[in-house]
Amino acid sequence: MKTMMRVIALLLLVPFGTMYGQDWAGLQRYHEDNQQVINGKQNVIAVFLGNSITDIWIKADSAFFASNGYVDRGISGQTTPQMLLRFRADVIDLHPKVVVIEGGTNDIAGNTGPETLEMIEDNIASMCELASMHHIKVVLSSLLPAYDYWWHKGTYPSKKIVALNEWIKKYAAANHYVYLDYYSPLVDDHDAFKSAYSKDGVHPNSEGYKIMMPLAKKAVEEALAER
Repeated sequence: MKTMMRVIALLLLVPFGTMYGQDWAGLQRYHEDNQQVINGKQNVIAVFLGNSITDIWIKADSAFFASNGYVDRGISGQTTPQMLLRFRADVIDLHPKVVVIEGGTNDIAGNTGPETLEMIEDNIASMCELASMHHIKVVLSSLLPAYDYWWHKGTYPSKKIVALNEWIKKYAAANHYVYLDYYSPLVDDHDAFKSAYSKDGVHPNSEGYKIMMPLAKKAVEEALAER
């Protein structure tokens, strides 16, 4: 039973098609949903673009997205180069007022191969530039805390997470984007995810998402208020 549960958990972290070398960026994942949004001329306040942390969120509380005019475009296991490749289809084409970008932890884990922090920063910056070109306000979220990755033991990413968060915060300030700090209320004294808010040390549980929701909503409202 434990083995089966671990296999299921690993599948949640692998983007659709990656196992077979097809649709590496996951462009098909939301293709039909995107067409419904576009054809229905849905008024999208914000697109939440990210990895499993965003992907699982809508399953944990779909009402948060529906009631606020938010659209969830998270794909489990994804890294920032994959997010960048689908940025047009999953963000720009939906004409949102705001994009909330959450990514980078899977890059540090090496999900799609080794990356330096500078490579991750470049991908995040490129997504921000694309958003700005299309008059989409940007909210840059911090990475969430993690002492280690259970699917890639021995990575011990906490120092890299702190360093990347510091860069994201400075980059957001320099470019007049909103910085969304999930890290501070979720981290414990050992740079790990507080156990009350996560079952696996990487993903929020329902209580963790309850901490994140008002922070995200406030950040989107702040972005909307900026001239």
